[in-house]
Amino acid sequence: MADTDDTGERAGKRPGPGGGLLMGRPFGVPVYVSPSWFLVAALITWVFGDRLDRVLPDLGPARYLVSLFFAVAFYASVLVHELAHTVAALRFRLPVRRIQLQFFGGVSEIEKESETPGREFVLAFVGPLLSLLLAGAFYLGMTAVDPATVPGVLLAGLMISNLLVAAFNLLPGLPLDGGRMLRAVIWGITGKPMTGTVAAAWVGRALAITVLLGLPLLTHTDVLGRGTDETGGMDTVMDALLAAILAAIIWTGAGNSLRMARLREHLPELRARTLTRRAVPVENTTPLSEALRRADAYGARALVIVDGHGEPTAIVRESAIASVPEHRRPWIAVSTLAQDLTDGMKVSAELAGEELLDHLRATPATEYLVLEPAGEVYGVLSALDVEKAFVKAMARPRS
Repeated sequence: MADTDDTGERAGKRPGPGGGLLMGRPFGVPVYVSPSWFLVAALITWVFGDRLDRVLPDLGPARYLVSLFFAVAFYASVLVHELAHTVAALRFRLPVRRIQLQFFGGVSEIEKESETPGREFVLAFVGPLLSLLLAGAFYLGMTAVDPATVPGVLLAGLMISNLLVAAFNLLPGLPLDGGRMLRAVIWGITGKPMTGTVAAAWVGRALAITVLLGLPLLTHTDVLGRGTDETGGMDTVMDALLAAILAAIIWTGAGNSLRMARLREHLPELRARTLTRRAVPVENTTPLSEALRRADAYGARALVIVDGHGEPTAIVRESAIASVPEHRRPWIAVSTLAQDLTDGMKVSAELAGEELLDHLRATPATEYLVLEPAGEVYGVLSALDVEKAFVKAMARPRS
């Protein structure tokens, strides 16, 4: 039932072998089914099959085929819930990396944060809204069939399950949709998205504790329609296990939301201009020792190889320099330690924050040539320097 939508930078993860089975690309967004889904589908088939045996005892073993159909239909409705988030995100020009159906629901991986609290609220609300509309549609279907038949039982089960999905996700704590709605409201009131994230994340952690302690208690009362006489030892264990898993998902998601908000808060501090090393131009036949002498004289920390017209053609790799013993440096030409420049290795000095990280991820390299807007060489940007600056910024307390 959990809909733990991820929004913002998530360390550059991309769909890969660990993403699960690719089912399709609605609206151009890949949909993956995690291997854990098959475990849940089997569990739903078993549990729902036992319930069917009480309601429709004449089905016999065929009840498990009906139960499997219910499991697939239920997750299809979860997919519709996630597609609502996806369509809204695309409407707001927010890229969606993928949708993944997994153990306790779905995940829509939206790569950027909404620009306004209003959009954030809408983006979060459309998922539960679609689940409520689906529940209404299944209810209308129930009125047209006999409730004591297979279609009647299936429609009732899908109506109830979608109501539970909507209700659970409207709980006001991150990472649930209700938590994102709460975050949007506080963001709109205070004008500070980080304040909204902190508040909604701590409410999410309180919800996790409530679920852990409260769900087993509820299942042993008449609140959920099951009295204590119907609960046995295995039911008690299953209830406690379910509560622990849901609580762990909510608690972990709330913590991740805090970390990602902190990441976004510090992203603007990463600027290509301030992280760039001063560089000196050298010809490709220049001995390494001479190139290092010139760099030391100018207070530079990087070497750029230029052609006869002074145009940069390559960057001397820092790691390659470090691997050459000092006594051999007079006999090694810098060209043997250089990496030829590609368009992706040329970075504007004005890049900062998310745009800078996106550029570096799109073209992995150890060093980049930094250029002024007019095309002049500003210096060399080391990927290691960016990483160090990022770690340092993340270590600073929140302002």
